[in-house]
Amino acid sequence: MRADVPFVLGTVPMWVTMVQLLTAGLVGGFCLLQWIWWRGERRRAGAEWALVWSADIALLLLAGGLFAFTDPGPLQDALQFAHTQLVGAFMLLAIPATRAFADGPATRWWVALSSTLLLAGAAAWWWHPTSPRAGEDAVVTSVLVAVALISVAYVVACIGPQKVSRLGTLLVLAGAESLAMLTAGGVVQDESISAMLVALWSIPLGFALGTLALVRLRQAQRVARQRHLMRDATARLANAAWFARDADSLLHRAREEARAVLADPQIEGSLRPISHDRFVTELYSPREHTALERTFLVDLAQIVSAAAERYGLTSRLERTAYADPLTRLPNRRAVDKHLLDVLERANVERTRVSLVYCDLDGFKRFNDLHGHEGGDAVLVRVADHLRGLVQGDADRFVGRLGGDEFVVVISRAPQDVDLVALARSLRDGFVDCSVGARAARLSVGVATWVPGDVVDPDALMRHADTAMMEAKRSRSGFRVYDRALRRRVDAARHHRAALEAAVAEDHFTAYFQPIVDARTLEVLQVEALARWDDHGQLLLPSDWLDVAEETGLIVPIGASMLTQSRRALDRFQIPVAVNLSARQLAEPDALEQIEAAWGDTYWEHLTLEITESALVRTGPAVPLLSELRARGARIAVDDFGTGYSSLARLSRLPVDVLKIDRSFVREIGTDRGASVVRTILDLAAVHGLDVVAEGVERSSDLATLVDLGVRRVQGNFLGRAAATLPIRGPRPGTGAWHAQRPLRAVPTQARGPQTGPLTVVHHLA
Repeated sequence: MRADVPFVLGTVPMWVTMVQLLTAGLVGGFCLLQWIWWRGERRRAGAEWALVWSADIALLLLAGGLFAFTDPGPLQDALQFAHTQLVGAFMLLAIPATRAFADGPATRWWVALSSTLLLAGAAAWWWHPTSPRAGEDAVVTSVLVAVALISVAYVVACIGPQKVSRLGTLLVLAGAESLAMLTAGGVVQDESISAMLVALWSIPLGFALGTLALVRLRQAQRVARQRHLMRDATARLANAAWFARDADSLLHRAREEARAVLADPQIEGSLRPISHDRFVTELYSPREHTALERTFLVDLAQIVSAAAERYGLTSRLERTAYADPLTRLPNRRAVDKHLLDVLERANVERTRVSLVYCDLDGFKRFNDLHGHEGGDAVLVRVADHLRGLVQGDADRFVGRLGGDEFVVVISRAPQDVDLVALARSLRDGFVDCSVGARAARLSVGVATWVPGDVVDPDALMRHADTAMMEAKRSRSGFRVYDRALRRRVDAARHHRAALEAAVAEDHFTAYFQPIVDARTLEVLQVEALARWDDHGQLLLPSDWLDVAEETGLIVPIGASMLTQSRRALDRFQIPVAVNLSARQLAEPDALEQIEAAWGDTYWEHLTLEITESALVRTGPAVPLLSELRARGARIAVDDFGTGYSSLARLSRLPVDVLKIDRSFVREIGTDRGASVVRTILDLAAVHGLDVVAEGVERSSDLATLVDLGVRRVQGNFLGRAAATLPIRGPRPGTGAWHAQRPLRAVPTQARGPQTGPLTVVHHLA
């Protein structure tokens, strides 16, 4: 077939064919780039049409290259037809591709008109009167020219009112060049030149589309890299926000991250507080940024704002956690932390640290009388007093431990003389007369840590507390924890530890002192008295009773005395009296403990002694005593006359026996002592109570008591406490009197009130 037919392939040199095939391969490679661009593009329209357009160019060049290797015939005609249609498709694809790149007007009618013309040209190709195969190319040429004009018109309509970018200019120039080559191939008369132009006309636009794809891929890579840098910078800033504590420093870091990622040294930042403890952060620059870059700056700003709000909230929570809400002083947690820090620093600097412990005298009593509101007002005044003394001194730290307890931590503490002066000023400087008749004062204790001691904040706190308690006990107002007090505290601690070990190992033994008939000296009853067997040395209650009461060890000791008294009842066949402490009666399961220690029977042979002062303090224990009395036990008031009982109160208490205190017995030879004893006897007679005089040490005292009418007496003159049954005075019968007349249990429900003489508790068979 001849090449003088416009837009129709002709015979070309071999190098042109090779260029066609090579360019077809390159454009096919560009199609791969276009596909990668299309897969990674968010707005896929431009990449999609670029891919289709490049594929059309590759096929067009491939058809032209293959044409040179075919002979005239159906195959060559098919390649000619395919080439012609691909040229038409090239013109048609220029319309949607241009709209995708330049965002021009709607393409519906443009594409419809071009498609109609191309279909008509395809039909004319195979219709013999108008087919180029018959040498008639006017119709086909007209169709291609018309489609080309339509495409050019659309391109002009799209890019005319817009500012064209560099890549857009490259595409326009390449398209114009390709169109010019194609047009020249149709009008040039030289067959060889026309054939070369028709064969190579699409190469400029193919390379332009490939360049576009390459540039877009590079842009996508830069955007992806920038996104990666932005994510890393955002993650670094978010991690730093958890460790930083200053919003300004975090803002500075956010600004530096933004400058490094965006390569913009003009970026600045601002952090402004707004209402409700919120913050607004802005990162800005005079340079224009893309939407992605602006989003990145907003993300960094939001991290800074959220961190600033979190820092503010954390600060408020810390102030709440480490501050006392009433006095606004640091609380116990803050004091412990500060004291530990001060001690560790002093251990390095080799300086002294002192702790001043202050306690408000009588605060509980005042709080009970005037309510918590009045008590809180006093505590606030104490806090203001202490705060005023240390104001402006960086080495002094005031805190409230809780309740009415305050401390002053003094780093780089002065000498003891100055500490005593400070304690005195704290004591004397606060005298609050608004709390009632008695002015509120402070008891102050001071303890000092010196270099070389173990860094133990708890020990220092205990020492200062001990000094304060000693000041309160001695009513001196203030006390320094010195060597003498340390020795006394250590001794008390060792004594307490030994007492605890003695209770655990059951080293307490019951000794029994007789209660005898004042006239016949017959033993009527024995009282169980506790003795501590400390490695062979017997310690009296005066040596350990206070510690036992304070620590609560008196409860197991009392239970042990009840158990041993129960065994002594079986062994001696004589009623037993056992002392009960106020601490025992205050136990929630006191009745169960007493029952477990004594047993279920012989309650009528048990007398439970409780001091008058304890009976007054343990008013709620009256139902318990009534229950024990209902079971058959007798209740005796020990040390009667030394407490604060009134006659009306005595009549309402479940009491069977009054024991006259030994202090009155010692003065029985005087008119005052004898009058007191007569009064107690008359009181007992009115209420139907028995009387026992204790502490009888002389025969003259015994004679006077007999003359006054006391029937039962007790004391060392009549028999000292011993582990065995004491025998003194005449006894009826033989020495086997106990074995011959054993005790018998009386049912509890059959026993009436016990108001008669004490001798009825024998219930001899």
